[in-house]
Amino acid sequence: MADLSMTQGVRQSQASKIALRWLLYSLLVLFALFYLMPLFVMITTSLKSLDEIRTGDLIALPREVTFDAWSTAWSSACTGIQCEGVRPYFWNSVLIAIPAVAISTLLGAMNGYVVAQWRFRGANIIFSLMLFGCFIPFQVVLLPMARTLGIMGIAGTIPGLIFVHVIYGLGFTTLFFRNFYVSIPAELTKAAKVDGAGFFRIFWSIFLPLSLPIIVVTVIWQFTQIWNDFLFGVSFSQAGTQPVTVALNNIVNSTTGVKEYNVDMAAAIIAALPTLFVYVVAGKYFIRGLTAGSVKG
Repeated sequence: MADLSMTQGVRQSQASKIALRWLLYSLLVLFALFYLMPLFVMITTSLKSLDEIRTGDLIALPREVTFDAWSTAWSSACTGIQCEGVRPYFWNSVLIAIPAVAISTLLGAMNGYVVAQWRFRGANIIFSLMLFGCFIPFQVVLLPMARTLGIMGIAGTIPGLIFVHVIYGLGFTTLFFRNFYVSIPAELTKAAKVDGAGFFRIFWSIFLPLSLPIIVVTVIWQFTQIWNDFLFGVSFSQAGTQPVTVALNNIVNSTTGVKEYNVDMAAAIIAALPTLFVYVVAGKYFIRGLTAGSVKG
């Protein structure tokens, strides 16, 4: 009798665990559907004609798939200095994001290396000030940055936007690399010094090859921040140098003619594709890199 009761108890416990697991999976599926619904609506709307959008259901699949909206959203037909499609602005964002990410990542790696491994008087104060810069709102730096760009002669240019994003992102990249390099034993640096290696030799030959996880984190973070930026793009650019986020805002808020919701959705998806691609390809490395330097030693 006791064995029977024990067996029934084990079965009930297993049944409860299975039911709880299915309940958890069901909730996760519901949350996933809730958050993916806007993307689903964007994609289906971009594949519909205007007539179907006006007469059909918002969440219904397109009766006839058409890519005309995508072609219109991407096209670069220009009248004067204003372009109708996002193509030229998309490439402006590429020209801004790639150099800014590369420069800020390299400088952040060197800063983190210095602060973490080459101890000097005032290192903690300098790092604290750089960390403080991470929490300064964008709006606070608009006027001084505009003045600086004017003095340097790069206001309203792509190099000017690259400079802005490098400066503003330097605090974050330094923080990432500093926290990662702190976990590397200081004895490694001391041994390299004994062997005659200097500052740059140690950095290029020892620390940089070990930095792949945190480099991935920094690149994803910086690329996402720079590509999705709107405030700096609209404040420090002019016609011909505007990033894709500014162009998307102009397209969506355009009041001339008939409102083309399918074109708006297609343009929004095009603008979001690079960051989505980066996360899909390197998302798992992003999580690994965040936790790589969390435990010292």
